[in-house]
Amino acid sequence: MPKRTPEAGDQAYLVAMELADLDAVMDIEQRVYTHPWSRASFSDVLESGYAVQLLKAGDTLLGYFVVMQGVEEAHLLNIALAPEYQRQGWAPLMLEAVEIWALAHSAVWLWLEVRSSNTRAQAVYRARGFEPVGRRTGYYAAGRCQREDAVVMRLAL
Repeated sequence: MPKRTPEAGDQAYLVAMELADLDAVMDIEQRVYTHPWSRASFSDVLESGYAVQLLKAGDTLLGYFVVMQGVEEAHLLNIALAPEYQRQGWAPLMLEAVEIWALAHSAVWLWLEVRSSNTRAQAVYRARGFEPVGRRTGYYAAGRCQREDAVVMRLAL
């Protein structure tokens, strides 16, 4: 099936991911990340009951996010927009949806990690009110047996 682009006037909406969506999610995951999650990782989070939401416009998948609920907190584990929909205002909308989900699940804090080199994402998070609060040394794989630090960020809800 050929990829479709949203039509003018298509309404954006969130829908829970199902296993049938895995191919489309993996397509975005592999195009966005140098070290993408595996199919098994997505299957595991679905099976574990984590929130995995898809952002769609019409029938077009724009992006997705994965959130884990904790005690009075939520942890954003993965968020991605297809490259062709980046820098169009969708990221702040998705972060707002994550915040609403977290509040609806009694979270007081929203946490995330981001690659220290991903200054663009850090700027988006800061614009939403996230603050850097720490660093995880060697948290991410970086190729050629290298590791990259993560910046830990949090948002008071």
